[in-house]
Amino acid sequence: MSDQLALNVSLRADATFETFVPAPSQQELGGALQAFACAQGSEQQWYLWGAPQTGKTHLAQAACHAAGDAGGAVAYLPLAELGAHGAGLLEGMDRLDLLVIDDVDRVWLDSEWARSLFGLVNAVREHGGRLLFTAAERPAQALLPDLRSRLLWGPVYQLQRLEDDGLQVLAGRAAAARGFALGVNEVQYLLRHGPREPRALIELLERIDQASLRAKRRVTVPFIRSVLVADGPPPAPMAPERVKTDV
Repeated sequence: MSDQLALNVSLRADATFETFVPAPSQQELGGALQAFACAQGSEQQWYLWGAPQTGKTHLAQAACHAAGDAGGAVAYLPLAELGAHGAGLLEGMDRLDLLVIDDVDRVWLDSEWARSLFGLVNAVREHGGRLLFTAAERPAQALLPDLRSRLLWGPVYQLQRLEDDGLQVLAGRAAAARGFALGVNEVQYLLRHGPREPRALIELLERIDQASLRAKRRVTVPFIRSVLVADGPPPAPMAPERVKTDV
């Protein structure tokens, strides 16, 4: 935990299970992972993998929030940012209630990291703690066989990208959390002309919210268009077909 604080690792306040929007085939995932994070059940380890923008980091941080709120000792290690500090980061973390290692695939081919991760999994299980790993892929065949087998000891989930329906729900929730509503036309316009990656879509909604507050204007299609124009080249004209929406 001291290493985490010294390296200024922080969690996003909005990365919670309540704000997570799963793919249709994975509606049960948030509740099951939350139960694991709060030590409800016998599982000691989870492994989440998937392409970028499928929610790995969101769920990793949500697990930390949930475990911390339940009174557990928690650490979050995003190895895309911290991997260069070396495997010594893992020292003493086997006694935490929950250790979350985000982007483990960034380091698992490094021999020092591989040995340390192997020892970590064994020590965490011995001490009764819990481990959550995320990666862009399943453990690679090139890994040390013993480490590969240990990374697969618990449940393994492949996260799926959000399609239109999920992005519509995400946009609606993100807007509501910021105190404004998106109508059907506004959601359709966002999905046609804005980014389709969840994090970038949320960042756009944050800019729209701030611009709306400054201008004291409602969030309408023309207002969204003005924000997009201010961000870069004007969006193309709207196509005549409409995006299906349940919002």
